[in-house]
Amino acid sequence: FHGIISREQADEILAGVEGAYILRESQRQPGCYTLALRFGNQTLNYRLFYDGKHFVGEKRFESIHDLVTDGLITLYIETKASEYISKMTTNPIYEHIGYATLLREKVSRRLSRSKNESRKASVTSEENTPVEKITSLVRRAALTQNDNHFNYEKAHNFKVHTFRGPHWCEYCANFMWGLIAQGVRCSDCGLNVHKQCSKYVPNDCQPDLKRIKRVYCCDLTTLVKAHNTQRPMVVDSCIREIEARGLKSEGLYRVSGFTEHIEDVKMAFDRDGDKADISASIYPDINIIAGALKLYFRDLPIPVITYDTYSKFIEAAKISNPDERLEAIHEVLMLLPAAHYETLRYLMIHLKKVTLHEKENFMNAENLGIVFGPTLMRPPEDSTLATLNDMRYQKLIVQILIENEDVLF
Repeated sequence: FHGIISREQADEILAGVEGAYILRESQRQPGCYTLALRFGNQTLNYRLFYDGKHFVGEKRFESIHDLVTDGLITLYIETKASEYISKMTTNPIYEHIGYATLLREKVSRRLSRSKNESRKASVTSEENTPVEKITSLVRRAALTQNDNHFNYEKAHNFKVHTFRGPHWCEYCANFMWGLIAQGVRCSDCGLNVHKQCSKYVPNDCQPDLKRIKRVYCCDLTTLVKAHNTQRPMVVDSCIREIEARGLKSEGLYRVSGFTEHIEDVKMAFDRDGDKADISASIYPDINIIAGALKLYFRDLPIPVITYDTYSKFIEAAKISNPDERLEAIHEVLMLLPAAHYETLRYLMIHLKKVTLHEKENFMNAENLGIVFGPTLMRPPEDSTLATLNDMRYQKLIVQILIENEDVLF
């Protein structure tokens, strides 16, 4: 650290020493710190920040030396291979070997060969240039063997990742350079790509069950794709149990079960998945199962009626003409992601059955709307005032969905 010195003084100190660096306090802005780095026969100056770790851009480093090392690697790559980097995504290996585009027959042959061949098998690009096969591509190809009958589209959940040892991008097959945070990894399926390549990867994430640690609080589309089901197994299991022994139960969905027992059901699903035992011998009170189903919907990070469609549903509910309102609701339903639409459709068919036993359970469509309105839809912004203002419309939307499920779905 050289204290308060000018850019010119920093340039003199670093002159002729490629890769050298110093830290200085800015003459123009005291209290602000600058990293002066010698690269390409010139001194580069970067505003330096610290929040527990040192950073210039978005990467955080334990030491200035690590920051400079990573910076020199990046500068060297960008200087020597800028044209190549700009072309990396134009002919990606992903289009030819990506797990989502392989035919099942090819996958089967690849998997049978991989048992007998070395892990260092090679593939050929369009120019017939051999490139080292990324071993995880074999793993990813294996995912398609689990034939997904419910082909819901899902975006990858990319997060910045630091790779230990050399790593290659699974989109363009090029090396991931840098000391830390060399690229991004999908936390749901494990796809590893450059940050710039992540923009081009299609929405074809196939979540890996090994990465999905729980059932509750898991994104709805992620869960159904991971388990290869049409709807979340929680919804199927609970509704099946309720329809078998609870449709005539007074106050169904309105009467609460014991919270600790509902938590037990939640833990059973998180632990055992679709093998969770929620039978009458374990939970004789059907309100516990109904409570577990409502809790599942409340715990979703994105509600069944998504944040993106929330305001459109509320606006549709405000239409006074019943026919126009029904048409508007139907149009918004078409905007829901496929897995959300299917889950909502199945639930409304079930709730319609509940209303057919109104004489015994005292639960009509309006009562169920009061219960399920805030459960199925929440405003995007966490505003108590917005929630209170919208409650009657939330109730009305669910009531209309139940009463008209045969028309709307």
